Amino acid sequence: MSSMTTNGTNGDASANGEVDIQNLGFVATPKVEGEWTVEKALDASPGTATSAGSSSPLPYFHMIERLKTTKREGWRRFGIERGESIADHMYRMSLLSMLAPPALVPRLDLARCMKMCLIHDMAESLVGDITPVDGVPKTEKNRREADTMDYITKTLLGGVYGGLAGAEIREIWQEYEDSKTINSHFVHDLDKMELLLQMMEYEKRGQGKLDLGEFAYVATKFSLPETKEWAEALLKEREQFWGAQEHVHGEAGVEGGVKVDRKEQQDSYYERK
Repeated sequence: MSSMTTNGTNGDASANGEVDIQNLGFVATPKVEGEWTVEKALDASPGTATSAGSSSPLPYFHMIERLKTTKREGWRRFGIERGESIADHMYRMSLLSMLAPPALVPRLDLARCMKMCLIHDMAESLVGDITPVDGVPKTEKNRREADTMDYITKTLLGGVYGGLAGAEIREIWQEYEDSKTINSHFVHDLDKMELLLQMMEYEKRGQGKLDLGEFAYVATKFSLPETKEWAEALLKEREQFWGAQEHVHGEAGVEGGVKVDRKEQQDSYYERK
C-alpha cells in the first residue's frame, strides 16, 4: 500500500502535484484489476484511512465518509454528474421510515428500520454503486459487499468497544440482504420509493428534457401493499407531469418503452434470492 493511502492524505493529484480542490467532495469508485478484493480496492483508494485492528473508531469514521463522496451511478448514466450521493439516498430513506403507514407501525421495529436504512448500502463505500447495467453478476456483487462489510465490522470495528457495534451493524446488514423479515421488506420498499422520488424530482428539474422512466420499473417490485400505495401515487404524479408528451413507462416494462436487454438486466438484479 502506498504511503499516501496509509497516511490518509488526498491522492487526487495531477502529475505536477496539483490538487483538484473543486472536486475534493467527489471520490471515484476504485478500479481493480482482476478479481475484486477488499485489499485491492483499498490500495486503489488514496485518501482512505485503513488502520486495521485499532481500538479507536476513527478508521471507521473515515471509511464511511466515502458514502458522502461516492455518487449513485444510475443517474450519471443519464448525464447527471452532480447528483445524489449514497449517503444522500440512505439519509432520506431513514426520514421516510419515520412516516411508516399507521397500519404497518405495530408490525415494525422502527428504530431498527431506521438503522437498516442507514446501513444497507454501507458496503458501497468501497464497492461502489453497482447497477443492473454494469454487467457484474449478482453473486459477485453480493460477495464483494459481504467481504466489505466483514472488513468494516470486524477488521475496523472488531476491537472498538468490545466489537458490539460492529456486530450489530453486520447483523442488521445481513437481515436486509436476506430479506425475510417485515422490517427488511419495509426497508427494501423504502429503497425503491426513494429512487422513485429522486427520479421524479430530476425529471421535474429537467423540465421535460430528461426521461428517466426506465427507473419506474421498481414500482413493480414493492413487497408491502401499504408502501405500494406510495409508489402508485408517485406514478400518477409523474403522469400528470408528462401529460401528453411521449415518455417511458418503466413500470410497464418493454411495452412501456424499456429496451428488452435493459428489462432482462432489471429482472436479474431485483430477483429475490
